[in-house]
Amino acid sequence: MTTRNPPPEDADTRGEGRTPDEGDGGTGPITDYRFTLANERTFLAWLRTALGLVAGGVAIQQLVPGLASEGPRTLLAALCVGLALVIATASYPRWRAVQRAMARGGPLPRNILLATLGGGIAAITAVAFVLVVTA
Repeated sequence: MTTRNPPPEDADTRGEGRTPDEGDGGTGPITDYRFTLANERTFLAWLRTALGLVAGGVAIQQLVPGLASEGPRTLLAALCVGLALVIATASYPRWRAVQRAMARGGPLPRNILLATLGGGIAAITAVAFVLVVTA
């Protein structure tokens, strides 16, 4: 996959697709705006995921007192909110690293957020499973 496509013949090529953090004074390659927008949508998806985890954590703590006693319920809620904090905190540096890689025409950086989210969701699911089975 290439990060740049040639612009259509009638396209304005004055650099509107250039990202502000290229740091090259406007002389480097122009990132195709479609990839920039896709990267932004991915960043927003990470934030939506984090927001969903926060909502889930609050809901577990406040709305399902019959699930378990307060200690285990608080643990499950804290896992949700803690994972949300990690995802929300790491999503902006990830967005920025991808923007820079695309602007330079280099390879995309490794994505540790996927493994973090997968492991966190597995841990939350395991705790929830135990609480549901023992309830």
